Amino acid sequence: MILTVLIAGLAFSTPREIAFSRLLPAAPALAAAMWPVVPTILLGAFCLLVMIGLSFAYTDLGTPYTAAAIITVTLAAAYASHVRLQREEALFHVRLVADAAQKVLLRPLPGRMAGVEIESLYLAAQEQARIGGDFYEAVDTPYGVRLLIGDVRGKGLSAVGAASAVISSFREAAYDEPDLRGIIRRLEISITRYSAAFPSPDLPERFATAVLAEIPHSGGQVRLLNCGHPPPLLVHGGETRVLDPTTVSPPLNLATLLGSQYCVDTVAFTPGDQLLLYTDGVTETRDRTGEFFPLPDWMPRQGPTPPRELLDRLHRDLLQYSGGALGDDIAALAVRCSHARAWEHLA
Repeated sequence: MILTVLIAGLAFSTPREIAFSRLLPAAPALAAAMWPVVPTILLGAFCLLVMIGLSFAYTDLGTPYTAAAIITVTLAAAYASHVRLQREEALFHVRLVADAAQKVLLRPLPGRMAGVEIESLYLAAQEQARIGGDFYEAVDTPYGVRLLIGDVRGKGLSAVGAASAVISSFREAAYDEPDLRGIIRRLEISITRYSAAFPSPDLPERFATAVLAEIPHSGGQVRLLNCGHPPPLLVHGGETRVLDPTTVSPPLNLATLLGSQYCVDTVAFTPGDQLLLYTDGVTETRDRTGEFFPLPDWMPRQGPTPPRELLDRLHRDLLQYSGGALGDDIAALAVRCSHARAWEHLA
């Protein structure tokens, strides 16, 4: 509308040789990108009225040709606006479905389970993306609080499907299997069956790295089984440790190639300790010079921070470090052991 008034004002105030009136068809064309159909048509009608008004002041403007152009452009703009609105509505519904799928795949965590505080973070590398191949889950089982975080190799729906298969299997196996090795074997079977049922050109490379963690209800320790995943960080007694596995365990869906020997490590996890599990998108975030995000150096500087605040800081610092351009999806779990009285109450 402002453009139309500006063109009309210039047309009335400048010599007719300049012929600003010929720009009037541009107004409805631009309106189609932002306005619904009816306002676009009304703007075209207003431009047509302005052109007719100009014709009374300047009889040699070529009014019929400009008026025909305004009508033609307005009709085309109205159709373009209609198509744009249809696509926006379709995209809106697709996003609703994607949001629902994300809540099923990466459902919100309760914030506290038994004697631990748990918070999660998920960041998509692409702004319009909702879900990807990174996954996490936490459940309170008879054997303790059990955690899973992992990353499926690949992108797109294939990676999402594999992640869904792994999470669904974990939600069942975590309650049934008394040992972490039993859980990981169930996850191995699930991703292998999924890969066989939904083959793709990248089938030989479809695998997932993962970390399983178990915090017994009695407290005092955490058991870890790392299948080719970036090692968790543990803040214990004010010091930060990188929990590299004693023996490397194979990623999911590679047991037939690398063997099925799984190693479970046990480390102290006492009240006030904090555990950070994450996917490789965190440590592979780069700055403008190509340097990786220094997570082991970053963690000790945070001090005794609550899990939610810790992940909020991580979110902020990753975006700042990368200049707002994440190169990969990111998932993280922050877990803090609560006061000993919480464990005593459960016992």
